[in-house]
Order: sequence, then structure tokens, then C-alpha cells
Amino acid sequence: MKITGVRTHILQASLSQAFASSRAWYNSRTAMLVEIETDQGIVGWGECYGPARMTAAVVDNVAAWLIGKNPLSTEHLWQMIYAGLRDHGQKGVVIQGLSGIDIALWDIKGKHFGVPVQQLMGGAHRTELVAYATGLLRRKAEDPTRYLAEEAAGYVAEGFSAVKLKVGFGVEEDALATGVVREAIGPSVKLMVDANHAYDSVAAIRLGRLIEKHDIAWFEEPVPPEDIAGYRAVKAALSIPIAGGECEFTRFGFRELFVSRALDIAQPDTCAAGGLSECKKIADMAEAFGVRFNPHVWGTGIAIAAALHLLAVSPCHTTPSLKAIAPLLEFDRTEYPIRQTILTEPIEHTRGIVRVPQGAGLGVEIDRNALTRYAAH
Repeated sequence: MKITGVRTHILQASLSQAFASSRAWYNSRTAMLVEIETDQGIVGWGECYGPARMTAAVVDNVAAWLIGKNPLSTEHLWQMIYAGLRDHGQKGVVIQGLSGIDIALWDIKGKHFGVPVQQLMGGAHRTELVAYATGLLRRKAEDPTRYLAEEAAGYVAEGFSAVKLKVGFGVEEDALATGVVREAIGPSVKLMVDANHAYDSVAAIRLGRLIEKHDIAWFEEPVPPEDIAGYRAVKAALSIPIAGGECEFTRFGFRELFVSRALDIAQPDTCAAGGLSECKKIADMAEAFGVRFNPHVWGTGIAIAAALHLLAVSPCHTTPSLKAIAPLLEFDRTEYPIRQTILTEPIEHTRGIVRVPQGAGLGVEIDRNALTRYAAH
């Protein structure tokens, strides 16, 4: 089998109302999908996290390297692309582009052999994942404590046993919002907070000490990704587990985080950190270092499917036992018209539980009409 074509699809959709993380306000959301064709008629799909037009440029310029190659040689092709751009792209958009290619190649491999990706990656530890609801961003409304409480309570009513709150809007405001959300969801639902690296270590420690009483499951990206010393300082100062890594790339970047003991929970994004090939290596490294593994997921149904297969084969947080602690799936609940409409069968949750797709490859099919509808111009 040979690769005959590589295409990129840049998608964009407007939002009915703007929302914000600590970094910026957003009026629309984009996606960048990778389609790889073969001479046997098998087509694979991948997705790149990051700035869509930039990742598309990476994939478009690497495409010629792939034509005529065997798509089943996922490890060889990963190394070929990485080595070819090593002098210029050990991190960032180059690796994000490589991630989408790698995911698409795994999709082809699974379809070729007629089995789900997780079976080819070693076999599943689990067939379903407990999902946590990511949402609770800011809106352009007067009283965030009111709508955050209502939204959080809504997730619990849907059956989610864990939710994640966006913070990074000022220490006092964050502490107030955390308390309001904890009250709204009750004591038994897990609550995580995510600052999207808005703070330095001084502010992050101050916030952490104010919210420790609310039984926080983890504090995500408290400081910028470059500040490994800051991560270590926050981790040493707080009893809250510290999470990060969505802005880190490849096993080489995570090696530094693990050796430095900077994290309790590693969060590579499958569509950014190097694809399925690399994130499985990162998961195994995390186990070796005693670091928990909960990948970041912020994309379309392709990204969700890839993360589900990765999580299916990822080790438990604890050693195998009757009550082993399994990783969680991040399940974005914010407005994103592209997310599920590109799939002929959306990936849904049932009372906070999401099943791993069992079809060949990633186990999802793409609705090409949706690609046309949301194509960016």
C-alpha cells in the first residue's frame, strides 16, 4: 500500500456568544483536519491542535515526503518527518502538524487490518472512560458567579462526576468563583481548575492556598510552560496536585518535566505533542516516573476519538488492583459547532461515561458535507 495524497481541511465556525479563558476572548472556533489517501482506497483522518492555517502549512509542505510511502510504517514516517525538520521544529506548530499526520496514519493502519487503533497499540485496558466536563469559561455577562453556578450544576445533572473551571482572572475573583462552583456541585463531584498559565508562581501559590479547602482535584497550568522552576515551586507549596503539559511536545519535552518532578499529572494533547505514536511513549514514561496521565482534549470528534484510543491503552494511575484509579477523558462542553457535526455518528456521553469507538481505525466516519459547510475562506 502506498500514500497517494495528503490534504488539509481548515474549518471555522462562528459562536453564538463569545467566551474567554484567561488568555483571550473568542468569537469563533477553528479546526485543521488531515486527510491521507492511499492506492487501496483507504482514507485516514487526523487532526492538528493549534493555529489552523499554520499547521496546515506544515502538513502541506511535508506532504511531498509522504507520497509513495507505505502508510503502515507509522514509526518510520514519524522519525522521517521529525528528523527532516529537527533543526527548525522540535516543538510548536511543526510537531502539531506531525501529530495530525500520525493520527491519520494510525487510522489507515486500523482500517487496513480491520481493527480499532487501540487493538494495534497493544489492546485496551478499558472500553469506556469516565469523562469530566470542561466548560465554565467566562461570558460577557455581569455576574459570573451566577452563570458559573448554573452551568456547573447543569453538568452534574447530566451525570458528570467531575468538572473543570477556568481560572486566571485575578486571584480574588478566581477564589470566589471556585467557592461558588464547589457549592453548586456539592462535595462528591471532582472539581479541577485551569489557569491556562495566567500566573507567576507567587500568584499561583496564593490562589492555590485560598482554594485548597475546596478539595481541588488538580490545578492545571498554574504558570507558563517554560517556567519549570515555577511549576516545582507551586507543586512544593500546595497540597493540590499540579497538572500541565498541553503546551509541551514529544517525549523529549516531557522527559525534562518528569526528571524535574515538575508535575503530578501529565497532559499532552494527542493532536499536538506528536500524535498517537508519541503520546503512547509519553504515557509509558509517565508510568515509569510515577506521574499520572490525563491527556488534554480540545478539538473535533477526530481529536476525541484519538484520545479515547490512547486512553484505552494507557496504564492506570495506580498499580492493577480491585480499585485501580483510571485516567479521565476531557470532554469539552463549550459551544463548538464543528465538533460533532463532522462525524456521521457523534461521540456522546451517557451520564458522564464515553465508550471507546470499536470500528476499524479511529472508528469514526467523516461527513464531507460538514467539511464543505465549515470550510474557511
